[in-house]
Amino acid sequence: MAMEYSEKVMEHFAHPHNVGTLEDADGIGEVGNAKCGDIMRMYLKISEDEIIEDVKFQTFGCASAIATSSIATDMIKGKPVAEALTLTNKAVVEALDGLPAVKIHCSVLAEQAVKAALADYYKRKGVPCDQCESCGCIHEHDHGEEE
Repeated sequence: MAMEYSEKVMEHFAHPHNVGTLEDADGIGEVGNAKCGDIMRMYLKISEDEIIEDVKFQTFGCASAIATSSIATDMIKGKPVAEALTLTNKAVVEALDGLPAVKIHCSVLAEQAVKAALADYYKRKGVPCDQCESCGCIHEHDHGEEE
């Protein structure tokens, strides 16, 4: 059975926005799904007043993974960090005018990649993990422990 993709999904897959890397990124987040093999990496450039000035992504995966990465970057670019922390996979799906049920996990990865990059940003700033709790802290933090 063929999957039905919205025009927005197809547009973001065929012509993704914000593809690439940022050499001077303030936060980098990488997430993956072992079951489907999708991997997403997000790069953030954040101003002193915590506005996301630039965002880039690299995604290795299916059309839905690429489309969700693309739309997620559009949704947070130019926004305050606090607003980006509230990004949900549901909002990503809605912005793409829907995804097939078997591809919803791609929107979850996009949300997690953004939040992982934000968690990395806070970690680099030395902000304790408990202050970035809303990001979900989905990857390892050292919690300030001595090595």
